[in-house]
Amino acid sequence: MAPATITSGNSLEISAKIQQEAGAAASANGQSFVKTPRPNPSLQATADHRLKLVEAPVPEPGQGEVLLHVKATGICGSDVHFWKSGRIGSLVFEGDCILGHEAAGVVLKCGEGVTNVVPGDRVAIEPGMPCGECFLCLEGRYNLCEDVKFSGVYPYAGTIQRYKVHAAKWLHKLPPNLSFAEGALLEPLSVVLHGIRTTSLNLGCGTVICGAGPIGLIALAAARASGAHPIVITDIEPRRLQFAREFVPSCRTYRVDPSLDAAENGRRIRRLFGNDYSDTAQDLGQDLNQEYYAPRTVLECTGVESSVCTAAYTVRRGGTICIIGVGKSIMNNLPFMHISLAEIELKFINRYRDTWPAGIACLSGGILDLKPLVTHVYPLEDAVDALHLAADPKNGSIKIQIVDEVEEDALP
Repeated sequence: MAPATITSGNSLEISAKIQQEAGAAASANGQSFVKTPRPNPSLQATADHRLKLVEAPVPEPGQGEVLLHVKATGICGSDVHFWKSGRIGSLVFEGDCILGHEAAGVVLKCGEGVTNVVPGDRVAIEPGMPCGECFLCLEGRYNLCEDVKFSGVYPYAGTIQRYKVHAAKWLHKLPPNLSFAEGALLEPLSVVLHGIRTTSLNLGCGTVICGAGPIGLIALAAARASGAHPIVITDIEPRRLQFAREFVPSCRTYRVDPSLDAAENGRRIRRLFGNDYSDTAQDLGQDLNQEYYAPRTVLECTGVESSVCTAAYTVRRGGTICIIGVGKSIMNNLPFMHISLAEIELKFINRYRDTWPAGIACLSGGILDLKPLVTHVYPLEDAVDALHLAADPKNGSIKIQIVDEVEEDALP
């Protein structure tokens, strides 16, 4: 059964109930709203797995906050997961919440105390706003803050709306040569940058990327720019592997065979490495140095249990696996003793920290070109259709973005 939606062609159905509740909440806590020249369409997921496009209230920016016009938002797999499943691990949708966190936009209005941006600035939005007071924040590991207000994770409003209030501290100015679309790609790039820092790729050493989705493809490009070679990227979907070959022609691809176990898939991936740099299958026992040529690092970008197990049998002894993908809460079938006896380092990341400046430098300096990843663009009014397209990985889409082309001036 298809999930229920609230749409009428390209028109916006105004939710009187939401406006009434927002007004009541504002009266209760003394919050005031901004009167905007246009409606504020927002894409919301509900706790009972529906999508609805409704007008959302626009709060007045407070101390240290700004009001933004969101120009572009990329759809992430987590947005689809929250809609379909209502949760990712301990993060649970307990009510309606605006989706979206990969975004860029324009500053419209600044609250008191804002000095780093002014109205008219083009900015990328770092979606997490940590508390700034816990020991993790004070250590600089703010991505682990337990009190983070993360856009698009209940109950904090996301970026698939026209107007959004956000803390100015977590905005990053875009240079003139970067588009809003590229600014929105800085969030998934940040995930990859944090993973690469954690894994420590080496110049001229082989690596494997598990998964040719948006994160895996960004990891492929970043690994290539980092000097890793050879690079193998895996997936179960042939069209995504074809995209990977076109995106980074020097890569090698491996289509995962679901009929084989993780150990055999791992062995076959290893055959793409070695002295002769040949794609021809070879008997690993014929080369006593084969373990040396096995990939030193694996960036696991799917979070799928079978893929994590395959990564364990792919990486060389003493190597490192970094789990970037988001998976199920409990995994019971990891090859524990193989990982232990081979002293394989199994590392994990949670989002990112201090990555936007580096990401902006990579894109503006031409180190990475991620524009080809944006395969579909939808106007804000058609955001529901965009989510439905993103929910089907077999349709050939890579990164879908929701854009708002209307122009706004700074608000009084």
